[in-house]
Formats: sequence, structure tokens, C-alpha cells
Amino acid sequence: MSRRTERVEALIQIELAELLLKKLKDPRIGFVTVTGVGVTPDLKSARVYFSVLGDAKAKAEAQDGLEHAAGFLQHQIADALKLRFTPKLTFHLDESVEEGLRIDRIIGNLHQKKE
Repeated sequence: MSRRTERVEALIQIELAELLLKKLKDPRIGFVTVTGVGVTPDLKSARVYFSVLGDAKAKAEAQDGLEHAAGFLQHQIADALKLRFTPKLTFHLDESVEEGLRIDRIIGNLHQKKE
């Protein structure tokens, strides 16, 4: 991966986090955290990974809200980053945070039983 691609990924992640916090007013998008961005080498598309606090319904609603706002977010990123091509955004739920918490609870329970 080139340094430019990495830099664009980081800039998109920062800009998206800022937009979700300050400009997006969709109630479906509650406690969404952008956990990562992966951009193709040609910078034509970007996979945005996000996590959500809540149940399956909250996650599905957040996914719908993000997909609905993709055009707006892409336009805002284009204005902010001044790229020749703005990557097409696709949103993917990142469940690694919850999986890590689940594993941590299991390990904690094993330590308690051992004592």
C-alpha cells in the first residue's frame, strides 16, 4: 500500500468522524464510530468500517442511515479533501470491537473461576 493511499484513508476517516458528529442529523445514526477506512489503489472506492453500540436493530438502522447519507458524505469529503476523484463510499459493520469484548469477558470469567 502506498503512503498516499494510507494518507487518504486516514483523512477520510477523520473527516467522516467529524461529519457524523457535527453535520449528520439522521436519528438512525446514533452512536456510530468509524473504526477504519480501506481505499483501493486507484482511489475510486473506499470501504468504511464502523461500529455501533446497541442491538441488531440499532446496527441495521445505522447501516441504512449511513447508506442513505453516502452521497452527502461523499460530497462533503470531496469539498474537504480536494481530490481529483472522490472515492465511492460503502459502509461495512465492524464487529471486531464486540468480538474483542466478548473474548475479554470469557477470559475474565475463566480467571474468576480459577481463583
